[in-house]
Amino acid sequence: MKKIAVIGAGTMGNGIAHVFAQSGYDVSLIDISESALEKALSIIKKNLDRLISKEKISEADKNETIGRLKTYTNIESGIKGAELIIEAATENEDLKLKIFKQLDEAAMPEAILASNTSSISITKIAAVTKRPDKVIGMHFMNPVPVMKLVEIIRGYKTSDEVTAKIMNISKTLDKIPVEVNDFPGFVANRILMPMINEAIITLNTGVAGVEEIDTVMKLGTAHPMGPLQLADFIGLDVCLAIMDVLYKGLGEAKYSASPLLKTMVDAGNFGVKSGEGFYSWTHGTKDLIVAERFKK
Repeated sequence: MKKIAVIGAGTMGNGIAHVFAQSGYDVSLIDISESALEKALSIIKKNLDRLISKEKISEADKNETIGRLKTYTNIESGIKGAELIIEAATENEDLKLKIFKQLDEAAMPEAILASNTSSISITKIAAVTKRPDKVIGMHFMNPVPVMKLVEIIRGYKTSDEVTAKIMNISKTLDKIPVEVNDFPGFVANRILMPMINEAIITLNTGVAGVEEIDTVMKLGTAHPMGPLQLADFIGLDVCLAIMDVLYKGLGEAKYSASPLLKTMVDAGNFGVKSGEGFYSWTHGTKDLIVAERFKK
């Protein structure tokens, strides 16, 4: 397998394109927005420059990686000849189903269709295609170039052959794939999101402040970052969307999203990408400043 297509040039999409291109694959990065594609290439170049500064790659490696990347604003043109197509669009079920219908009609019959969804049923996505045996989940972690894990999610009709191929391809990216079955939230987010949600409830009920909650979890439970900082990093809108999928799919009260989470999303405070969440990110991701509304 040599040619890969990635749908969506956002945080996850550009990260996935980066690791495939750096691993020797020819990559088509597709987005309806030309500016999003330009931003994605700029981010990839900056990330490669960071690797050069750490002496992990050479300038020649960077140039070869960029040379393997092509951008498209048209799906049909971008996926032509692609043997693996990875959808990394917004975590919206209707949008993903629409994209997979389009991919199924335009892709080569033998092409594997993968979704980077963090919570939506692969079986449901596969059902809108005529190739459910060739539909699978590849849930990369953020930031993609750094995080080792890829959750490989088997839909109800995903074949053994396709699963084995995707497991092996993930290893060529210097990732560690873990096969899981198709349940709401899979493994990572079924465990992680209720913890983040509980941290938000803990804040909202006045048990402790933002910094205090994150410090307890970092120093007391060896988390690399606190749950509120992580929520900002993931995107509060994404956290809410995943909690809604969990609640709808599992029906238990513990998966009901915190009212504070809903309010912050309604207000447009999504975290890093909007500039403010539980922290203020206007000074960049290295400066953790508790957002004004949460200061004591």
